[in-house]
Amino acid sequence: MENFDPHTHIDADLHVQVGRRSMLASTFGLAADLPSHATTGCDLRVPYATTSTDPAKVTCLPCREFARRRYRELAEQVVRMTAVSGLGTELHTQAGRAAAEYRALAERFG
Repeated sequence: MENFDPHTHIDADLHVQVGRRSMLASTFGLAADLPSHATTGCDLRVPYATTSTDPAKVTCLPCREFARRRYRELAEQVVRMTAVSGLGTELHTQAGRAAAEYRALAERFG
């Protein structure tokens, strides 16, 4: 029997599997099962149903710190990837918006 953990965590891969599953479902009409457990930002293995990407729902403080750090890293990664010359202004604009959204999400976890 598993120990009861009252906290809501964040999946360490930031729910990438959910995005992949949605893409496959919308493209091919196929949907793989979601995993039953996830490794969290605080390195626990918990039921997937006890994870969230919503900052208002994540109650585990180490997971909140992990998410804040990870979303800041993603914002910087987007900026670095689009700092290549020759990319159109529309792509730079979209990247700027994406980076700003990641930074805002990071702050919501703060």
